[in-house]
Amino acid sequence: MTTHEVRLEWRDGRRDTVSVAADETVIDATERENLGVPYGCLYGACGTCTGRLLEGDLVHVERPRGLKPHHRREGYVLLCVAAPRSDCRVEVGAQVQADLVPNPWK
Repeated sequence: MTTHEVRLEWRDGRRDTVSVAADETVIDATERENLGVPYGCLYGACGTCTGRLLEGDLVHVERPRGLKPHHRREGYVLLCVAAPRSDCRVEVGAQVQADLVPNPWK
């Protein structure tokens, strides 16, 4: 079975690497390894699991409804419906999603 190494990078400096099988999403793999990547709906609608692809190739295996087209062009991905096609580096964490939907009450 094909697997790819996905390096997860948080803004606080934390780094983890997870092996993702060809038939699983990044969130499925992070849950298997108890890595604590945020997620919500698991079907691409809420955007809680937003990551930013820094390097490599990730594809959405289902429509990423929680992302606008310009966000996808800027490299944002929904990790609950994304699977790697190569080794990757992905920025993760709640701050990544907050970049797309800023809190108006700050």
